[in-house]
Amino acid sequence: MTAAHPARPAELPFFVYGTLRPGEINHDLFLRGRTRSEEPARLTGAALYDGPGYPYAVEEPGAVVSGEIVTALPERYGELLADLDRLEEYVPGSPRNLYERVERRVVRVADGSAVRAWVYVAAPAVTAWLRTRGKPIEGGDWLLR
Repeated sequence: MTAAHPARPAELPFFVYGTLRPGEINHDLFLRGRTRSEEPARLTGAALYDGPGYPYAVEEPGAVVSGEIVTALPERYGELLADLDRLEEYVPGSPRNLYERVERRVVRVADGSAVRAWVYVAAPAVTAWLRTRGKPIEGGDWLLR
């Protein structure tokens, strides 16, 4: 009998919308040398809120968040996923998460094509707090705040 292994997440690209975007503090620290491509994109059905030094995407019909689709180099994917989960303080199933990593449809700005990507959205408790006391980022673009 073999031991069961946890399901491995799909190797989807990532949609980044805050400090991981080009020119922001975490872009070079986490993404430089680990990506095959980075393309402007939009996430529909989410609004952006200003957190303490970083943003949160909160699921909200009709809203749009601007960011980039980041495709990892295949040989760096597992390491990048683990590092981004640590950065976002995401642990699958933990009630203490600030963010949840979810699969969502994002749209490339260049040609309007859609792609499935991992997105770190505000966890339920954070979402509830942001909706009552948070500060929305008008226009959904962290770079234009």
